[in-house]
Amino acid sequence: MFFSRRFLPYFVTQCLGALNDNIYKNVLLLLVTYSQVDSLPIGVDLFVNLAAGVFILPFFLFSAHAGVVADNIDKARLIRALKLLELVIMSCAVLAILSHNYLMMLLLLFLTGSQSAYFGPVKYSLLPQALAENELVTGNAWVEMGTFLSILVGTLSAGLIVSSEHAAGTAALVVFMLALAGYLASRAIPALPPQGKIRQIHFRPLSGAWGSIRRVKRTPSIWMAILAISWFWFLGATYLTQFPNFAKLHLHSGATVVSLLLALFSIGIAVGSFLCERLSFGHVELGVLPFGVLGLTVFGVDMLLALPDPATFPVMLYGAGEFIAQSAHHRLMFDLFMVGVSGGLFIVPLYAFIQSRAAKGECARAIAANNIVNALFMVVSALLSMVLLGAVGLSIVQLFLMLALTNALVAFYVYRQVPEFTQRFVSYLLSHLLYRVTVRGRPNIPKEGAGLIVCNHVSYVDALLILGASTRPIRFVMDKSISEMPLLRYLFRHAGVIPICSPKQCAQTYEKAFERIDAALAQGDLVCIFPEGRLSPDGELGEFRPGVEQILSRRPVPVIPMALKGLWGSYFSHKDGHALTTRPKRFWSKVGIDIAPALNGVAPDRHQLRERVAALLTSPD
Repeated sequence: MFFSRRFLPYFVTQCLGALNDNIYKNVLLLLVTYSQVDSLPIGVDLFVNLAAGVFILPFFLFSAHAGVVADNIDKARLIRALKLLELVIMSCAVLAILSHNYLMMLLLLFLTGSQSAYFGPVKYSLLPQALAENELVTGNAWVEMGTFLSILVGTLSAGLIVSSEHAAGTAALVVFMLALAGYLASRAIPALPPQGKIRQIHFRPLSGAWGSIRRVKRTPSIWMAILAISWFWFLGATYLTQFPNFAKLHLHSGATVVSLLLALFSIGIAVGSFLCERLSFGHVELGVLPFGVLGLTVFGVDMLLALPDPATFPVMLYGAGEFIAQSAHHRLMFDLFMVGVSGGLFIVPLYAFIQSRAAKGECARAIAANNIVNALFMVVSALLSMVLLGAVGLSIVQLFLMLALTNALVAFYVYRQVPEFTQRFVSYLLSHLLYRVTVRGRPNIPKEGAGLIVCNHVSYVDALLILGASTRPIRFVMDKSISEMPLLRYLFRHAGVIPICSPKQCAQTYEKAFERIDAALAQGDLVCIFPEGRLSPDGELGEFRPGVEQILSRRPVPVIPMALKGLWGSYFSHKDGHALTTRPKRFWSKVGIDIAPALNGVAPDRHQLRERVAALLTSPD
């Protein structure tokens, strides 16, 4: 995938863009701060804060419009146009840098931010169109790694450029050559025409931004993913902004140690992004998200507990070499690196989740809404830091501790609002820690539209394992007694589970179940039913009850046969006694989930469906 034309030119293009943005922005700030203070018509502090504001302002003004544009024209053509615009901006920047015209450089920084605001939605919405579903997490991992390493290299390179003998000339040459290289790389991106209905494009900066946010809020799971990503940017912006003073006041260190801290954090995010790709086993997997959440809190707190004793500080400030040489600093360095790793585990599955769940033709607008909320959170992080460190009088250590603890509260809120996140985590633990689950035929699950999954029923955890095999949410039709079990009731309460029982037990529940199944299929949901109507008492496939025929007679939809293998004899099955009452005898045993191609056209009867599932159960692994 990486070396294919559908990914590599785009990857190089976006990395060069992120690198150029950060070199130009940081060169401007460093030149103002250290070189030409007297030539500014305003104070240095005001100029620096103004520069930060003019770079982020375009994300509020233009992201909504950028999302609509990216969804409605060829993405490759749009990228080339944006990279050509970057080349024009950087050509003007060459003149501004060489003439030391800092106000012109500030205006060009606004234009650079505008170009980035338009590039953001197409940058992420391109991936689900260019990559296969099983490549989506890998693609996002590469993008996050490339982005953060570009930020790191750009920030460090800016310092080297400004400290060089011919700073202005070097800076002008570098930003122009990077822009030119980015444009040339974009020429190799293959055509990516718009998906879905073409819409009329209107430019409404403020109302458009609010409209984008209002649109994604209609899908609570995507909205919560956006809030979670924005919280990470809140954390990251706070850490990166406070690193210089943190290093000076609490580590007794100089500028080179600040660069070291930035490198540990950025490289950690890159490593976490690829670790996420490994742990996700090639598909969009929210189950790894809690590991990132836990790491942000645990390592964030431990980093502060690992701070050195001020009594041991030398007279001179530490440089990077001296800082690394002190063994007392190794725990802190490891913790900061792991905060970055946890961040990578946190954001990669969330970006992939938004891309996989956004409606076709609307992914860029969802990403645009994400960018708007991200920018808002970063602005709030700066304001909150000023209030807490200034007016309230907190120390940077106390601020970092508050953020680490608040992270746990934010995670609790998100998981309360979207129970699917919790279900995915439990499913992940079952699939990869308690069992070794192998899924065959995952692409046979329809990516969109209604579908009815029919599967054998072996254990109390069948639904959770099947959920882990699908990137789409699934509505399960489940025996009422199982859906109300104390251990599983919380997971199923808000998962859209449809309880059912025999008409002899409760005719009202029975009839209502079929009405809810039909309504779910009518709105395009994926529904799973266990046609045996009970857990297997002997491990063999039982007869299918006529309820499945009743469902299909009301609403003929594609039927996806599925078979669970290897669960008979587990703690959650009825072998050697009632499930959950015997002593667990197996751990990390092999389990298979085989999925057959969907049956379309004439609705099969229950006997034909049973034969399909039986064939899957007897097929070789």
